[in-house]
Amino acid sequence: MSRDLIGRLEIARLTDVGKRRDHNEDVVASDVAAGLLVLADGMGGYNAGEVASAIAVLTIVAELKEKLVDFPCGQIDLATGMQLESQLLRDAVEKANADIYQVSNTRSQCAGMGTTLVVALFTNDRLLVGHVGDSRLYRLRDKAFSQLTEDHSLLQEQINNGLITLEQARLSNNKNLVTRAVGVDAWVDLELHEYDVLPGDIYLLCSDGLSDLVEDDDICSTLNAYNDNLEIASQHLVQMANDNGGYDNISVILARPVRPYPAATNWLYKTLSWLKSER
Repeated sequence: MSRDLIGRLEIARLTDVGKRRDHNEDVVASDVAAGLLVLADGMGGYNAGEVASAIAVLTIVAELKEKLVDFPCGQIDLATGMQLESQLLRDAVEKANADIYQVSNTRSQCAGMGTTLVVALFTNDRLLVGHVGDSRLYRLRDKAFSQLTEDHSLLQEQINNGLITLEQARLSNNKNLVTRAVGVDAWVDLELHEYDVLPGDIYLLCSDGLSDLVEDDDICSTLNAYNDNLEIASQHLVQMANDNGGYDNISVILARPVRPYPAATNWLYKTLSWLKSER
């Protein structure tokens, strides 16, 4: 049995240059069959940000699709969590980081470039989320909206240390100062978390072009209002960011599991389950 989630997962994605920029440094990708979502927001150098984000997304998608096709959904021992997928994701991000870092150090026009990143991988009724920087992942469940990632940014560190309030953070001019990025150093610090998934959940990946310009309550209201049409919801989110100034590129990916996708009952999964029961 393959990892194919077609018919089980709905995805919509949209990226927009905004109203102030002359090119788009955001890159988004998705693969419904693999249950994979990737969003990167590039930065640094003249047009180099879009080089970094493109390398990151293309590398991660290629690496994961190549590896995951060989592993059925049930090929891991569920009692130990998504260890296989976690390692594959780490390897893919490290490969992207090395590629960006190499280009940055060999091409003067790309010096100092890097990218934020958020990756989501659906499997076995679970969601594996990896992120670097301030691109975010949110979840809407039963009309309740929550942010599942925490920004790697100077602003977030100030909030965590009690130096500023959330209200002060909303008005800050330092929103774009990230403390982690892909490709700026020889080593990347990927943060990984795993969540349960329920049919009807809506997951939102976005760049800071959305989260800096649209309040969480307004994002939540939009997703609740258009929860049956992810395409329209994504268009409304981007339009709200543009209506509020659109001073950055704006990118969103929306995903909704429409029915469960439990672990495959293949021979290896049955064998692993049987061995566990015999211990």
